[in-house]
Amino acid sequence: MKIPAVGESISSGVVSVWHKKSGEFVNAGDALFTLETDKVSTEITAETSGLLETKVPQGQEVKIGEVVATIDDSKSAPAEAAPGDKKPAATGDGSKASSEPEERSGVSQVLSPAVRRIVEEEKVDTSRLTGTGKGGRLTKADVLAAAENRGEVAVPASLVEQKADVREVPSQEGRVTRRKMSPLRRKIAAQLVMAQHTAAILTTFNECDMTAVQALRTESQEAFTKKHGVKLGFMSFFIKATVEALKVVPPLNGRIEGEDFIDNHFYDIGVAVGTERGLVVPIVRDADKKSFADLERDIANYATKAREGKLKIEELQGGTFTISNGGVYGSLLSTPILNPPQSGILGMHKILARPVAVDGKVEIRPMMYLALSYDHRAIDGKEAVTFLIKVKECIEEPKKLPLDF
Repeated sequence: MKIPAVGESISSGVVSVWHKKSGEFVNAGDALFTLETDKVSTEITAETSGLLETKVPQGQEVKIGEVVATIDDSKSAPAEAAPGDKKPAATGDGSKASSEPEERSGVSQVLSPAVRRIVEEEKVDTSRLTGTGKGGRLTKADVLAAAENRGEVAVPASLVEQKADVREVPSQEGRVTRRKMSPLRRKIAAQLVMAQHTAAILTTFNECDMTAVQALRTESQEAFTKKHGVKLGFMSFFIKATVEALKVVPPLNGRIEGEDFIDNHFYDIGVAVGTERGLVVPIVRDADKKSFADLERDIANYATKAREGKLKIEELQGGTFTISNGGVYGSLLSTPILNPPQSGILGMHKILARPVAVDGKVEIRPMMYLALSYDHRAIDGKEAVTFLIKVKECIEEPKKLPLDF
């Protein structure tokens, strides 16, 4: 088993967790291990059936094409017990033998990708945990609680030895802990620094009254959900408004490449999604051609994939503009950083009821601050303000959007 190529710009990754143990019989198509790269995590499956022998420990960084395991296809699967033999054997005193060892050996196979990643990154000993999920399965809450209570949940010595290069190393006083950054976090750090060093980033702000869009969403929610099988959220409104604004200010949909400027005549909008591993930006392709229902499905699908670590490389590449919603975490105002090589990023924020002047009177309205960070090398302040005003108009008067409920 060699590390497969998972993207043009990816040369290495980390075997974050083995799903099968060395010496275990595997079937073709079984998930063997998770390869974590600086962009996505991918489950690598067995190409054939046979006896597995691992060559590298989990947690080790490996190169594309490197051999990490062998599968002896000359070995056959162990004979399965006949249906009548599957009952637990009776002990000398007439009681049934416990099946706990078998259940323990299968713990790693019933972990969801999200739970498995926490177990790997936090080095939680699952053999000491009792799952609270369906069928006794471990949930994210179970392993997070165990990770927080490190004084009681110890890491097996064998696991520490296997992951010596990524294990947490406490100081003598126990005041600090040193641990290796994940490939994704290292990539995020490099991208952010590169964006600051290569672009002339400037941020301009505005605010929008969410009264009309909230009313329209509430009015249409029941019928929309019944018709399309997905809820109507605010992000689809902002994607639609962003597309309309990009049509008015085309440079924000392009990018600088050397001494040239590339104009994009399509609208592939990146939607920033926060995960336990870090921020990822899946791309909603051809957003201008999609309905509200299509946009909501894409957003929900990407959010689920991001949480489970199942996003593909091609789902993260090629965006022309990005939207980041810090409001879901309570952010009132921020200055988002560009997602290179894009020229603009729109920051959404928390909806907060505050007093505003309306027709000469003070009223309490649900308001949201909007922030547009842009590359000042390609976009002037006038264009940036024009973009934000167009977004504001589309949100405050949503009937200006191509509504297709």
